[in-house]
Amino acid sequence: MPARSDSGYFSDDSMIRRVMRKRAVGLTYGQRALVIGAVHPLLYVGTAENTQHRTTPYTRLALTGRLFEAVSLGTKEEADRARSFTHKRHAKVQGGLPEDAGSHHPAGTRYSAHDPRLMFMTMAFTFDSAEVMHDLLVRKLTVTEREGLYRDYVRWGELFGMPREAAPASYPEFRRVFDGYLASDEVFLTDEAKVVGGYLMGQQVPYPMPVPVQQALGGFNLLVQGSLPPRIREMYGLTWGIREEIACRGLAQAVRTAHLSPPLAPKLLRGTLTGPSYPLYRLATRREKKLVNSGRPSMPGVDAQPRRARVS
Repeated sequence: MPARSDSGYFSDDSMIRRVMRKRAVGLTYGQRALVIGAVHPLLYVGTAENTQHRTTPYTRLALTGRLFEAVSLGTKEEADRARSFTHKRHAKVQGGLPEDAGSHHPAGTRYSAHDPRLMFMTMAFTFDSAEVMHDLLVRKLTVTEREGLYRDYVRWGELFGMPREAAPASYPEFRRVFDGYLASDEVFLTDEAKVVGGYLMGQQVPYPMPVPVQQALGGFNLLVQGSLPPRIREMYGLTWGIREEIACRGLAQAVRTAHLSPPLAPKLLRGTLTGPSYPLYRLATRREKKLVNSGRPSMPGVDAQPRRARVS
């Protein structure tokens, strides 16, 4: 697939680059995509059963963020390295569900990283989260911008191996299909996925952290929780009332103001509004590494070893 410019597969004025250069989006969309994507049992289990970072989700988030940003924001050489790495990892991702995951996914249901439907769903959760977080934290996208961003993400999915025909032809059609899926009885949250998603949203804090770090992560967690559809929050058992809604709206408004009127933003924030987010992702992995190095689990109750599927 030829590149659009010498700098990478996407031009500098492409919608995917315009959106993903916003650091507020880059620092929240991946966390949201993992949390909401966990309601798809085949995606969650397929990843969990075939990863070295089963009990260290922030480490996985940092790696995924690096790979995704390499393709959307990097040079063609950087993107191709990320694609090659991902292809090698995905070559062995196949198996079956070790236990029932709702009426649509009985034990033994097969999954594969090369399944076009699962490739599309990975793209869908990623695109939806980027769109939602940009609307919440930067500004509302126009109709034309949404279509452009969707088409860029379809191409992004193709670069990772997704067949073009696996995705709806237009943004309105995508919204009909994806929103219909989230409203269906096909979504299901396994017990492990609930623990991992809760951990990513700050429901577990294995050990005390410096106050500034706690405040920053608390803000990100609040924004991610507020961006979720009510049904998904309920599946995670999140408490969400007027107090949480007001706090989320206030924080989101502050971030939007910083983007729309940089002179009004705090000095510390002005220079961090744009740019790749991967360097900041790495900060979130430190507590996991500290726990692992000390021999303690980051998430008690989650087995680091994959489980064998039983065929139903």
